[in-house]
Amino acid sequence: MPVGPRALGKGEPVAAALALAPSEADAFGQELDRIRAEVLAERGAEDARYIHTLITVHRALEAGGRAALAVSLLPPAWPAGAAMLTTAKILENMELGHNILHGQWDWMRDPAIHSTTWEWDFPTPAAAWKHTHNDLHHTWTNVVGRDRDLGYVAMRMSEDQPWHPVHLLQPLYGGPLLAPVFEWAIALYDLEPEAVVQGRKSVRAFLGDLAGMARKGARQFTKDYVLFPLLAGPSALPCLLGNLTANLTRNIWAHTVIFCGHFPAGAESFTEDEIEGESRGEWYVRQALGSANIEGGPLLHILTGNLSHQIEHHLFPDLPSNRYGQIAPQVRKLCEKYGIPYTTGPLLRQYASTWARIWRLALP
Repeated sequence: MPVGPRALGKGEPVAAALALAPSEADAFGQELDRIRAEVLAERGAEDARYIHTLITVHRALEAGGRAALAVSLLPPAWPAGAAMLTTAKILENMELGHNILHGQWDWMRDPAIHSTTWEWDFPTPAAAWKHTHNDLHHTWTNVVGRDRDLGYVAMRMSEDQPWHPVHLLQPLYGGPLLAPVFEWAIALYDLEPEAVVQGRKSVRAFLGDLAGMARKGARQFTKDYVLFPLLAGPSALPCLLGNLTANLTRNIWAHTVIFCGHFPAGAESFTEDEIEGESRGEWYVRQALGSANIEGGPLLHILTGNLSHQIEHHLFPDLPSNRYGQIAPQVRKLCEKYGIPYTTGPLLRQYASTWARIWRLALP
């Protein structure tokens, strides 16, 4: 069951607020390190078979979806094609792109499935996303002023963030306006435009990143909204609408999963004072507190890219995603052992809780 919101003492170290001594936080971290070491030692043929199977399924779904939409003037072809292409795009972004770019499969030494070579079906160039997501978000998870993913610069998701009148509109622009165009919003977000204003990023670097994003975005747009519709001939219009439907659905799904991973009740945010001098064990504690899981069956876990195991992902971002469900019971027992809240619940409950938070923090 989800744990309710917990008040951290302002300026008080995170572990201390849970009545954890530094030695206990370190012991928690050491036990998690042992779990990680066991998974690393066990990686092998079964894991390789999993990722290769997912890639094969993704390619088959995309090819089938594209083929069906190419003849989508035939009534049964359009819903079948749109459904297959939607599922392919979700798999590519969530279980393949996101996790491959975390380096989860680099141990296979396969240049086709490597974090340095994979370029995903998303307007954001892989290198830009790895910086804002892997380097910043996973290091400073839910730390106000350090984690740009906490509200994506535009939303107020913590009482420690200053309130501005524009936040009154965040229930509108944070969901109904953002979710359908999530891929493009993230591409603009990954440019870090506010860093230029703050003097942390040069105009030259920004323009270089903008050019890279424009090239990648143009390829994405041309592929889905020009090339494949033209190849469909008489079915050009329904093909275009099928591609649009697949992208919109993928965007809304990704928005839902990501927001439910860090913003429902029980997922904490932190101040910089609370993480000052943070040890490895205390970093683990913060990752567990700042993340939230989604309960469900195997299909849901795959379609979320196993980000339904967001706690395990933030503890071990470089472990193969198919292992998260296996180690989740161990992680939960460890959290119970050390009195660390483990936030989890069904998708609808986590989604409702997330939106309750968005509405509450829209007010001063």
